Amino acid sequence: MLDILSSMSDSSNALGPYLSRTRKELKLSLRAVEAQTGVSNAYLSQLENGKIKTPSPKVLHSLALKYGLPYEQLMELAGYPIPGKSQNQPSSSRLAARLGETSEEEEEALADFLALIRKRNGSEL
Repeated sequence: MLDILSSMSDSSNALGPYLSRTRKELKLSLRAVEAQTGVSNAYLSQLENGKIKTPSPKVLHSLALKYGLPYEQLMELAGYPIPGKSQNQPSSSRLAARLGETSEEEEEALADFLALIRKRNGSEL
């Protein structure tokens, strides 16, 4: 469980699964995205599987447009600095990118679960 939480803080691990999940939710194949963006399906596959961790901003922009995602969010998940945003603060957008929309009840449950983990590990804030 702790491995999952530590990987959540590493934004480079979040980009690929997020893009894969979004593409599948849109019911798009890798070949369809390739045809519509010009980004090869082999490259997309490597990106989704984490073999490519820092794609170019141009690729991220193409995917943001195709998937209807905020470009800045993809840039952040790829590890690029975002102007006007402190790089030392944890980003709630990374968590939102992994989880999607959440209800107030789900957010409360997540907060309770995190508090339990922190208490168990002696790192309660």
